[in-house]
Amino acid sequence: MEFGFTEEDEAFRSEARDWLAAHVGSTVHRRTWERTLGRAGWIGLGWPEPGYGNRTAGLTQQVVWAEEYARSKAPPRSGHIGENLLAPTLVAHGTDRQKSRFLPPIAAGEELWCQGYSEPDAGSDLAAVRTAAVREGAYYRISGQKIWTSLAHEADWCFVLARTDPAARRHRGLSFLLVPMDQPGRVEVRPIRQLTGTSDFNEVFFDGARARVEHVVGEEGQGWRVAMSLLGFERGVSTLAQQIGFAAELAGIVETAIESAAVRDPVLRARLVRQWAELRTMRWNALRTLGGTGDPGAPSVAKLLWANWHQRLGELAVQARGAGAAVGPADWSAPSPYEIDADQHLFLFSRADTVYGGSDQIQRTIIAERVLGLPGEPKGAV
Repeated sequence: MEFGFTEEDEAFRSEARDWLAAHVGSTVHRRTWERTLGRAGWIGLGWPEPGYGNRTAGLTQQVVWAEEYARSKAPPRSGHIGENLLAPTLVAHGTDRQKSRFLPPIAAGEELWCQGYSEPDAGSDLAAVRTAAVREGAYYRISGQKIWTSLAHEADWCFVLARTDPAARRHRGLSFLLVPMDQPGRVEVRPIRQLTGTSDFNEVFFDGARARVEHVVGEEGQGWRVAMSLLGFERGVSTLAQQIGFAAELAGIVETAIESAAVRDPVLRARLVRQWAELRTMRWNALRTLGGTGDPGAPSVAKLLWANWHQRLGELAVQARGAGAAVGPADWSAPSPYEIDADQHLFLFSRADTVYGGSDQIQRTIIAERVLGLPGEPKGAV
């Protein structure tokens, strides 16, 4: 499927506008939106291989699509994990049979994925995972717990990092398994209630869940290599699209500061100007590293930059409102669940920015060891 705009695309635009008018902001209909994107061929633009129902697009074209999607304020994507993390990993490490089985449903928006990496005792220290996978004939039997699993409550499948060799230490003896989520009694998803009152993250419990042997990506015991390869795909075009959203949030805060007269405060004005300047710098850095593969510190630098910038933006959002930021849009009296507005949501949710996706401490350790060549941090017996 070639990249370009056709009469079918014009029909898609019309359908998208109608859908957005009816359902924007509704998480219930996000799967429907994924299928709409899939039918139009807009999933998988950046995949290194065409032929799975996806269009092929150059890097510049991918940037244009991602930025225009963000500018249009289209719904949050439910298929990001499958499209941008698992799919490139399957292209790099999967068998032809695995690619033929899993890539077309991702491109069609029919199957959604979540990432089974972090555990209660193995968050940033991913090599310490304890979830076990025992081979029984044509299947693996999986037991253990994952946590902070984004969109697990919507996902059809989960790619799980599990220990298939209990005698091995640390990153040795791990395997990368593709596990169906629809296994009643064997897979349980428990939403984690956040400060915002929403539940985007989940605990996932595997109690004898089954995964086919043919659904091991890479060889058994090579899960660490595959998992690290996947983490390398987390940067890229999506970073620039993210910054479009950041710019919209900053513009809204500036408008609020003007309306509330908080902008008269020279300290606040200076902070707003600094946020604007730093956002421009992040964009230039993202453009500089876009498509690069030889800089092991680039993803960590980018994460440190945007996470701390966004957290400071959340603080500015409530500072620009003054005392009014402590008042919600609705009565917070029990037993009704409290409601918060966009500024309050930004402030509360951004507290987690410096933790999820690899904490600041871990990102600095990666830069120190892999870029600066400093001595490695002791991690116990290997």
